[in-house]
Amino acid sequence: MDINQKLTEELEVKRWQVDAAVKLIDEGNTIPFISRYRKEVTGSLNDEQLRKLHERLVYLRNLEEKKEQVLSSIEEQGKLTEELRSQILAAETLVVVEDLYRPYRPKRRTRATIAKEKGLEPLAAVITLQQLKRPLREEAEQYLSEEKGVTSVEDAISGAKDIIAEAISDEADYRSWIRKITMKKGKLISTAKDPEAESVYEMYYEFEEPLSKLAGHRILALNRGEKEKILTVKIEAPEDEILGYLEKQTIHGKNGATEQALKEAVEDSYKRLIGPAIEREIRSDLTEKAEDGAIEVFGKNLHQLLMQPPITGQVVLGWDPAFRTGCKLAVVDPTGKVLGTTVIYPICPDDSCEDQSIERFIEKDHSEISYYVDFAWKRNSIQGVRAVYCGAVKRDSGESAVCDRQ
Repeated sequence: MDINQKLTEELEVKRWQVDAAVKLIDEGNTIPFISRYRKEVTGSLNDEQLRKLHERLVYLRNLEEKKEQVLSSIEEQGKLTEELRSQILAAETLVVVEDLYRPYRPKRRTRATIAKEKGLEPLAAVITLQQLKRPLREEAEQYLSEEKGVTSVEDAISGAKDIIAEAISDEADYRSWIRKITMKKGKLISTAKDPEAESVYEMYYEFEEPLSKLAGHRILALNRGEKEKILTVKIEAPEDEILGYLEKQTIHGKNGATEQALKEAVEDSYKRLIGPAIEREIRSDLTEKAEDGAIEVFGKNLHQLLMQPPITGQVVLGWDPAFRTGCKLAVVDPTGKVLGTTVIYPICPDDSCEDQSIERFIEKDHSEISYYVDFAWKRNSIQGVRAVYCGAVKRDSGESAVCDRQ
């Protein structure tokens, strides 16, 4: 994947801007520094664009690294096919990569691995094929072994179902479908651990709302209530529909000997393995989006606060001092509306910027603020800046030609 090209398309900027920003980030520069002092390098990308670029850059690089790890691991197992390789390389999210890798990931000791150690994998295969001609209990008797710890028919069938349940849970397509249907039709439900207790979360003591319509501030409030052990929060998925889908994908035709065992394996797979994992993923995703939304709202509120008129009923000139990049000026009217902006150079190395003075800016474009701005103060301020600058130049280099002309 060409990460820089993907960032160019996502941010809708030019490729050279992305290349420059990525280079600056890789050199260790912070986003505020790049946004403030490297505008000429990045083509004036603002801080919001740079933050989005940085977040996506980190994510996409982690995604590519994960793909390499997954491909290497599966290849070492000798199970990597061209189709699987193509699916992994085409994946655009870490969730998809994890789903594809799940069947091949080295697992901790699970009920399924224990059943395999007991030699029950062939019985699970027989059940999965759904072609058994005799009762399942009779088939299971062949796998009884005191040495391996399979002492009853029930133990053998239970172990085989554990193997089938894990195999179902490892199917990436199943997980993807269940994740989508849960988000579309699922609900977030909260109840109080102590309904009689008074708290700020009383409105959530008996609460439910569709996941697709859940507001960000509610998600964050529910998370806080759960963390404080006041609320119990869970996702209610369309379980009947999901089980019906899994049974349709797993059970083919009618085989009375294995159908019931497969249904039980499907239910166990969803309730014990797939459901809890999907719930964790969805809640994590909802929380992340809610936090991003909260930051955006706080940013808008802060923007409105900062853009209030600085002095009631007065036109105000704002001045951001700088040497190399010049002093940035902005004028706002009595309502806080920006009337105009410019850049001047109090310390000008030659005659090219002599006309870029504060007085000329005011008199030419914004004469209405002359009643409120003290020219003498401005001139003194400029001279003060020059004095400090020239003192530093003389001290560090001994040169004073520029200063002598001022």
